[in-house]
Amino acid sequence: MMLTIVVGAVLFAGLLTLLLIILPNPSAASVLLDEVAQQERHPEGASRAAWHSAVSADFLAKPFASFRRFFSPTPDPALVRRLMLAGYRKPAHPDIFLGARLALPAVLGLSVALLVSSNTFFFFILTLVVAFFLPDFWLSHAINKRREQIRLSLPDALDLLSICMEAGLGLDQGIVRIGQELRISHPALSEELLQINFEQRAGMPRIAAWKSFSERANVESVRSFVAMLIQTDRFGTPISKSLGTFSEALRTQRRQKAEEMAAKTTIKLVPPLVFFIFPSIGIVVVGPAVITVMKNIAHIVG
Repeated sequence: MMLTIVVGAVLFAGLLTLLLIILPNPSAASVLLDEVAQQERHPEGASRAAWHSAVSADFLAKPFASFRRFFSPTPDPALVRRLMLAGYRKPAHPDIFLGARLALPAVLGLSVALLVSSNTFFFFILTLVVAFFLPDFWLSHAINKRREQIRLSLPDALDLLSICMEAGLGLDQGIVRIGQELRISHPALSEELLQINFEQRAGMPRIAAWKSFSERANVESVRSFVAMLIQTDRFGTPISKSLGTFSEALRTQRRQKAEEMAAKTTIKLVPPLVFFIFPSIGIVVVGPAVITVMKNIAHIVG
C-alpha cells in the first residue's frame, strides 16, 4: 500500500509539472490589461517585483483549470459566489480553490503515510476527509470575517460620505473618495466602494451597481443602505441628512449588539464555573479538612 501511495503522489506531481510546462503563457495584451487594472486599484504598487507577476493567481490556476475543463466548461456558480463573498473575484480563484481541495488531501495523506507508523490506514483516511473539507471551513470563516468587517466599518464610511457631500462632492465622487481614504483602515469596504466606481465606469447603471454591492457584501445593514440610496435617487430627497440619521441608527445597533454580547457572557461563564472552577476550589478548600478529619477518626477508632 505504501508503494502505491508513493507512486500515485509522484504521478500527480509529474502531471502538474507537465501541465505547467505545456500550457501557453498569457498574451501580451492580457498582461498589459492586468497591469493597468492593478495600477487603477493600487497605484502605490505599480512597480511590483518581477517574481510577483510570475507567481500570479492565473499561473497557479492553469493546471487546475485544465483538469476542471474535463468535467465542466465553467466553474460552479455557487462556489464562485461564495468566493466573491469572501473577496476573491478573479476568474482563477475557483480553479485554485478546487486545486487546493484536490492537492491538500494528496499532500497531507502522503505525509501521514510516510510519518505515521501505527494505525496508518485509519489516520490516512481521517486525514483525507479532514483535508478535503478544510478549504470549505476556511472559506466559510473568510466569508463571515469579511461580512463582520464590512458591517463594523459601514458607520464610519457613512459619516465620511456625509461630510464629503456637505463639502460639495457628488454621491459618486464621494464614494470614490471614501474608498480611497478607507483603504488602510477598512480595506474590505474600500474595495467594495471602489468596485462600484469601476462598474459605473464600465457602463453599469448606478442603481444596478449599488444592488451588486449589496449582493457582494451580503450584510443586512448594507442592504438597508442601498435601499435608502435607491429611494433618495428616485424621489430626489436630500441624502446628506438621511446619511447622518442612518449612520446614527447603525451605531446604535452596533452598541446594542455589543451590550447583548456582554450580557451573554454571564450565562456562558456558568458551565466553566460549575464543571471546572468550583470542583477545583472545593478540592483545594475542603480536601485538606476532609483528610484531617479522616485521619483523626482513624486514630480514634484505632
